[in-house]
Amino acid sequence: MSPRSPLRTTPFGVHLLLAAVLFTLIQSSKQDCVWYGVCNTNENGHSQNCPYNGTAKEMAPAGLELLKKRCGFLLENSENKFCCNKDQVELLNKNVALAGSILDRCPSCMENLVRHICQFTCSPKQAEFMHVVATQKNEKDVDYITSVDLHISTEYTNKTYKSCSQVSVPQTGQLAFDLMCGPYSASRCNPTKWFNFMGDASTSFVPFQITYIQHEPKSNSDNFKPLNVTTVPCNQAVSSKLPACSCSDCELSCPNGPPEPPRPVPFKILGLDAYFVIMAAVFFVVVIVFLMGSFLFIQGSSMDDNFQVDGNDVSDEMTYNENDSYFEKLGAHTETFLETFFTKWGTYFASNPGLTLIAGASLVVILGCGINFIEITTDPVKLWASPNSKSRLEREYFDTKFSPFYRLEQIIIKAVNLPQIVHNTSNGPYTFGPVFDRDFLTKVLDLQEGIKEINATGTQLKDICYAPLSNNGSAIDVSMCVVQSIWGYFGDDRDRLDDHDEDNGIQLTYLDALYGCISNPYLCLAPYGGPVDPAIAFGGFLPPGDQLTGNTKFELANALILTFLVKNHHNRTDLENALTWEKKFVEFMTNYTRNNMSQHMDIAFTSERSIEDELNRESQSDVLTILVSYLIMFMYIAISLGHVKEFKRVFIDSKITLGIGGVIIVLASVVSSVGVFGYIGLPATLIIVEVIPFLVLAVGVDNIFILVQTHQRDQRKPNETIEQQIGRILGKVGPSMLLTSLSESFCFFLGGLSDMPAVRAFALYAGVALIIDFLLQITCFVSLFTLDTKRREENRMDICCFIKGKKPDSITSNEGLLYKFFSSVYVPFLMKKIVRASVMVIFFAWLCFSIAIAPRIDIGLDQELAMPQDSFVLHYFQSLNENLNIGPPVYFVLKGDLAYTNSSDQNLVCAGQYCNDDSVLTQIYLASRHSNQTYIARPASSWIDDFFDWTVVPSCCKYKKDSGDFCPHKDTSCLRCNISKNSLLRPEEKEFEKYLPFFLKDNPDDLCAKAGHAAYGGAVRYSNSHERLNIEASYFMAYHTILKSSADYFLALESARKISTNITKMLQGRLMANGVPMASAHTVEVFPYSVFYVFYEQYLTMWSDTLQSMGISVLSIFVVTFVLMGFDVHSALVVVITITMIVVNLGGLMYYWNISLNAVSLVNLVMAVGISVEFCSHLVHSFATSKSVSQIDRAADSLSKMGSSIFSGITLTKFAGILVLAFAKSQIFQVFYFRMYLGIVVIGAAHGLIFLPVLLSYIGAPVSNARLRYHSQAAAEHETALAGIL
Repeated sequence: MSPRSPLRTTPFGVHLLLAAVLFTLIQSSKQDCVWYGVCNTNENGHSQNCPYNGTAKEMAPAGLELLKKRCGFLLENSENKFCCNKDQVELLNKNVALAGSILDRCPSCMENLVRHICQFTCSPKQAEFMHVVATQKNEKDVDYITSVDLHISTEYTNKTYKSCSQVSVPQTGQLAFDLMCGPYSASRCNPTKWFNFMGDASTSFVPFQITYIQHEPKSNSDNFKPLNVTTVPCNQAVSSKLPACSCSDCELSCPNGPPEPPRPVPFKILGLDAYFVIMAAVFFVVVIVFLMGSFLFIQGSSMDDNFQVDGNDVSDEMTYNENDSYFEKLGAHTETFLETFFTKWGTYFASNPGLTLIAGASLVVILGCGINFIEITTDPVKLWASPNSKSRLEREYFDTKFSPFYRLEQIIIKAVNLPQIVHNTSNGPYTFGPVFDRDFLTKVLDLQEGIKEINATGTQLKDICYAPLSNNGSAIDVSMCVVQSIWGYFGDDRDRLDDHDEDNGIQLTYLDALYGCISNPYLCLAPYGGPVDPAIAFGGFLPPGDQLTGNTKFELANALILTFLVKNHHNRTDLENALTWEKKFVEFMTNYTRNNMSQHMDIAFTSERSIEDELNRESQSDVLTILVSYLIMFMYIAISLGHVKEFKRVFIDSKITLGIGGVIIVLASVVSSVGVFGYIGLPATLIIVEVIPFLVLAVGVDNIFILVQTHQRDQRKPNETIEQQIGRILGKVGPSMLLTSLSESFCFFLGGLSDMPAVRAFALYAGVALIIDFLLQITCFVSLFTLDTKRREENRMDICCFIKGKKPDSITSNEGLLYKFFSSVYVPFLMKKIVRASVMVIFFAWLCFSIAIAPRIDIGLDQELAMPQDSFVLHYFQSLNENLNIGPPVYFVLKGDLAYTNSSDQNLVCAGQYCNDDSVLTQIYLASRHSNQTYIARPASSWIDDFFDWTVVPSCCKYKKDSGDFCPHKDTSCLRCNISKNSLLRPEEKEFEKYLPFFLKDNPDDLCAKAGHAAYGGAVRYSNSHERLNIEASYFMAYHTILKSSADYFLALESARKISTNITKMLQGRLMANGVPMASAHTVEVFPYSVFYVFYEQYLTMWSDTLQSMGISVLSIFVVTFVLMGFDVHSALVVVITITMIVVNLGGLMYYWNISLNAVSLVNLVMAVGISVEFCSHLVHSFATSKSVSQIDRAADSLSKMGSSIFSGITLTKFAGILVLAFAKSQIFQVFYFRMYLGIVVIGAAHGLIFLPVLLSYIGAPVSNARLRYHSQAAAEHETALAGIL
């Protein structure tokens, strides 16, 4: 390979075992040694040994002292003659120390490895297992060794490899062999590859070739006795001074945890879905009982024969034949009071229309001015996460104590119409994905460099990027910015694609170098100083459903991912430069994809600000759709309110002006509600603008239809003025309007108890809007209605009221076609016994079926649905879902009063030697071993373990001579620290406090890999008070497994919280057992944090939140209905039963129409409860006040009077507007508004107009004697038909 090979960046880990090689061997003869002394230094600065075939020489006392450090076992039996001198022993200790920085955390592994190094370096019997193959002469004509053969037992290599195979590197969460097996990752490493790499002279760290010749046990060799050093298993202590390896470094040391719980088995009965079986059984039992009761034990109804709705009243004799109960009297008095009150109220406002309209308009203007103070919330966090929610508080804590998670600018580049590449290697042909095409890679680099040069009014990437190796306050070069890109393997140098070499006749190209980098990224550090993780830089290499493993073939990628990390800030004002640059970045990428993108590329991109920007754009893009929807509903209302009997009177009998006035009142109530909360300071959301007008229209328009059409069907009494007639009409329909408005308002006000800000704001805004709408209807609309009635009486034109028409011969009330259809056709058909029974069976079957499938409703919100169909972010989400092959990072935050300088407290946290078996990091490690259940993919990085290892390497810690302050370890002018250790080989308390900040400021490199600035500079928050170091909080970073669906995300959150809870309980229990006061121990807590938690926490309790919201809403409706219906429990129960059925059946529709349960659909469900009141309460109130005799007759009478109003006032009004929503660009509108609104209206109408009348005919409230007495005493003309008209 050419000198530009990526191997030039071989890291510290390679020093490890190669250092061992640095002790020469000399040709074996009858003498004992093959080398002695150092006689050459190569171009890399490595010492090479002198050949020597004599006997072992006596070691000087100073040399014997050096041997005790690592090779003390050679001094057994007072041995003092060796095949090495003091200089070689010094080199041995120096180089083994580099290996020790990684492997010392597992004493057994390190001891096993060092023993063979000590043997071939100094053994007095080297010639038994070593042979010098080649020597050369230096410029002084002195021979030095260039190649040796080392005969070694496979038993030793296998056992040593096994003892080291699980040693972890806390800084990266990976295994030591990921760094120490050359081009092979830990999963691809084996004993032979490991030892061969340690002896490979082609690397820049091995002074001469060592060829390990392995021998099977008991194999015969004529000339050599294979070296077979005694080994110690990793779960056994090396000596009384050194413990066994910890659990995180040796699986055999891990405690036996509980067995993995079995995967949840679907709830089945007889192999079938249990819910279906149970509900089927319930259905058949109930239906059989119902049919038997209906047809066998109850006589037939008059409805079976030519029934006509005639409103026959109950006789006086029947009225007085029973004594009134207390609640009947109370109910009658309540109804009388409400009717009297609304009659007087209506008469007053009908008599003073001018004053009423001026006062109402003034009030609306005053309230509406509050809109100037309203704040629209678009931040998704503030919309969907409660300020007091656990995830929100934890996010605030993390962002405050540490810096917020980086801002991501990401580009996914997929290859299009490019073939895979088959490349011949010495190991056979390798297949590479199409993205590794030379021209493709060149274009990717051009794009990457173009992004680095983006200038947004003076702000460039280098000004805002995350550069972990930069010093605070120093200028940052763009090469120091973290860019996760394939070009990091090549140092962003396009000439590296021209590198070539030859290996046994096989041409080596950039693909060979790339394969080595992919196999071990630490061999090819990027310009910013860190590795490029292939799981982040590549995409599309995993089959669907697979997780990352050690055998993952990254080289099969069909997409490249460029990720630029930008610094984030808790204070939004500090983000101005980043926001400006991101806006320019989006413009650059949009232009690039339109004009410069190669035909072989498909590019998806996003910036950190893009989601919020697109949500704002989405809300504006569908404004026209919403306006058209509302306009259609307005037009229908304005036209359908009129009662035109003759074409020549069309402009007189129409009520377009009144309809427009009614719509204006609805909009005024919404404006007033928004204004009220503008004064209060409660932020609004876009949902309020989009949903509440629809809701208020549903409620308000129905009341308008009932009021107007009741008047149209009424005959004015003799000597009764128009004002008195309207007052009397309001007295009859007012209680019903009050019932529905109060029920819905209370429903929404109680819905305001929700912790979710968007739901809470919607519920409160809606509740106030409905109250204001009701008040404006019984005041301003009554006045408008009076003026319109007078206009019609005077034969003035609608709209152009100054024009008078011809006076009609007579003005009589007339029944509309819709009313005639209901009373003459629909009601008689519905009230037939067989039809009623069929309706009950069909609707009960519908209910049972919906209950059975409701648990299958998906929870979550697909983020793709939130984007407009033409959004570049939507394309990014789709590409991310297809190519994402790594999970997000998760931080386990440890906070509280923990004494980190105390060894016992350290043992509660760390994962290395002497640490507890249930320590914080050990528990996270154990969780990562069961990633399919815990969603933790890798062990957590550990600053405390790396700090301990950092203090062991003498060359890592340095201080300035004059001040004693921190000094980078690369600075040769500084002095080395003299860190005193305790019995656990950890820094003493004072030393811990002094040198931890040094560790967190030191940049890592090959010589000091454990330096913590890059990995942990922001992971530990500490303060110095009274010359003591106080660690307030720190985090340990791990990774989740690949998460794609909403369920993956919230289950990962749930699992991380379970792990943290167990850790917290352990910490608090151990601290109290160690004598720490309870109050102090309880301040110690571990919680998990990841950027997505705040959005998905709601789904952990979505079902319980939904049932609670529905339960509170339905309960409030029951209470209001019970009171306003004159304490009629039957009527209240019927309303609640019907509303519950509507909501449950809507849930069934959600499952079959792929509508998931989330905050948006929860808002719609709360609204569905409110609108359902309109479908139910008017009809039930009419039933309760009906003067007919039997329940069937009363049900028929109420449906005849109210059915047409419900149908025309709610169903038709909404149906026309809803259909327009199907054409919205926003997918969220199509799914959650069009589909759910359509379901609400259709299901609500079906239950209100079909099921409810039938249910009333079976279990409606019995006739109230007190009410009958009241009606019998009233004048006959008080009867009214509360009915609809076409």
